[in-house]
Amino acid sequence: MFAVVRTGGKQYRVAAGDKIVVEKLAGDAGDTVTLDDVLLAGEGADLKDTKGLTVSAEIIAQAKGEKVIVFKKRRRHNYRRRNGHRQNHTILKIVAIGGDKPKKAAKKAEAAEAAPATEA
Repeated sequence: MFAVVRTGGKQYRVAAGDKIVVEKLAGDAGDTVTLDDVLLAGEGADLKDTKGLTVSAEIIAQAKGEKVIVFKKRRRHNYRRRNGHRQNHTILKIVAIGGDKPKKAAKKAEAAEAAPATEA
C-alpha cells in the first residue's frame, strides 16, 4: 500500500519501509511521529478513502543538509557578499500506513458522560 502525505510544504509518496528526508520535525531519534495530512492512498491501481487515515513514521536522525552558497554581486559597484546556509531536516522511516486519527470529539463525549455520573 502507498500514500501521498504532505509535510513541510512538500508532498511525498511513501510506502511501508521507505526512508524519506523532510523539513525539520520536533522529536529525537527513535521517537514515533504521526503524519495526519494524507492526500491520497491506494494499493496498486485501486485508490482508497483517506478519511481518518494516518501514516506513522519513526525518526531515524535529525541532520543538516548540504551547504548552499549565497553570493550577491552588483556590477560596477564593488559590492560582493558571500554567505552560506545549511538547512535542518529530519530523516524518517515509514513504519505503517493505516490506522485512524485520534478522535477528539469522542474524548469530549466520554468526559461529558462521566461528569453527570460523578455528580449524581
